[in-house]
Amino acid sequence: MAGKVTMQQIADHLGLSKFAVSKALSGKPGVSLETRERIVSVATQLGYFANKAPKNGSRKSEAAGGQTAARETVIVLVPNVRYQTRDSMYWGRIIDGITSELERRDMGMVIVTDQFKDSFANLINPAGVKGIIGVGFISSQLLLEIRSLGIPFVLIDHEDPLIPSDALFMNNVECIRRAASYLIGCGHRKLQFVGNIRFSRSFADRYQGYRAILEEQGIPLGQNEELLRLEGENRSELTEALEGILGRMDELPTAFVCANDSIAICVMTVLGRMDVAVPEQCSVTGFDNIEDAASSSPSLSTIHVHKEALGQRAVESLLRRVEQPDSPLEKILLAGDFVIRNSTAYARKVD
Repeated sequence: MAGKVTMQQIADHLGLSKFAVSKALSGKPGVSLETRERIVSVATQLGYFANKAPKNGSRKSEAAGGQTAARETVIVLVPNVRYQTRDSMYWGRIIDGITSELERRDMGMVIVTDQFKDSFANLINPAGVKGIIGVGFISSQLLLEIRSLGIPFVLIDHEDPLIPSDALFMNNVECIRRAASYLIGCGHRKLQFVGNIRFSRSFADRYQGYRAILEEQGIPLGQNEELLRLEGENRSELTEALEGILGRMDELPTAFVCANDSIAICVMTVLGRMDVAVPEQCSVTGFDNIEDAASSSPSLSTIHVHKEALGQRAVESLLRRVEQPDSPLEKILLAGDFVIRNSTAYARKVD
């Protein structure tokens, strides 16, 4: 579609009112989730978002007139309070990286962790915000609202399929390939991936990398589908769920490749209750290298995630977006290191 795409064109395309389209694209309530998704999808296809550059002009004008605060402020958005708090062994270290980089640049930071009952715009003054860094899962509705406010934003460990943005991840595919390759090199041929692949984009990418290396090595996948739907809001619930799943398996694998360290620790707990020795009878790997990984029994082989570096690079990416609003979007992948500890060993030979 030539020229600038308008809300009226989107409305005509869908047979809806311009008012409904406006509400959906601004993230405001008043339209159903299904309708909102249809509108965003069509807007993306028609190129509506490609025409919507961040509205930085007003803030630049204020800066020229000396109207802005002495310290520029970045909002760190962490909406899933229960899991993504600063005390988290994973998310907390990312926030530490953001904090240190902003302090180095003499910039202020506000952490927003509430679940929003009202409009996000009611919580902030858009003109006083340099940009937003989203940590973990951010809903599409909230991202739409942020975009409609014209505030530059970047995402860490999350990517929305309909709302384009700069995003930063660990190189999940290659990192998990390294862990699985090590196990294969140790003679393991019966492996299982553990982690809900619908939980996050990172979990899905890790499973993709795991599947790819098995296929390349000619090893049958034989994946237990229940392990890909693992549910639990804490380690107690995960352990309980795993007890049921592993107890129903006709034959245990010789190695478990887990989507993160907490899941891996729960797997080792269940194996211990089943009198399966780790690593003598079954090897286990994790991902993230949280503090508990080194102190678990046995200590956990895992992928070391440079968590502080993710936060630091997110600040750099945000400031690049502020200075170059029309530059191509970037997806940045950081490399990780495979840390070998006591939870992995050569596969036991079967006579």
